[in-house]
Amino acid sequence: MSIAVREDDLSSSEVQALVAEHLAGMHAYTPACGVHALAIDGLRAPSVTFYTAWVNGALAGCGALKALDAHTGEIKSMRTRDAFLRRGVGQAVLDAIAREATERGYTRLVLETGSGPAFDAAHALYVRNGFTTCGAFGEYVASDFNVFYEKSLTS
Repeated sequence: MSIAVREDDLSSSEVQALVAEHLAGMHAYTPACGVHALAIDGLRAPSVTFYTAWVNGALAGCGALKALDAHTGEIKSMRTRDAFLRRGVGQAVLDAIAREATERGYTRLVLETGSGPAFDAAHALYVRNGFTTCGAFGEYVASDFNVFYEKSLTS
């Protein structure tokens, strides 16, 4: 299976539906006060680069890279459609984000994700890729509903 990951402008209704699916999923497992997923307008911010993953012409997933400062990027909006789970889509998107972060000269990637069984696969993906848990960063506040990860991009 070949997965094509590309930068996306969020203009298609199909991509917008995937973002809505992502937001609905976050709200299904996390109280509203704990959901930090970005809606379409947030993903279109100049500091955010949004990616989509495609398998044989079908939209399979997405993710984004948000510039926090000159050295740090934040991973946002990682989502794999149910029909493509456990087929490498999340890994392909994460790889594309990490490559872009490295090309930009970032030395650190961070992310905030949910907690609980619904997020176990995401946690496993990040740990498998060398991310370690860390404290809250930026404007986030630690709670029972989130987990923070970081990864150094320097050798």
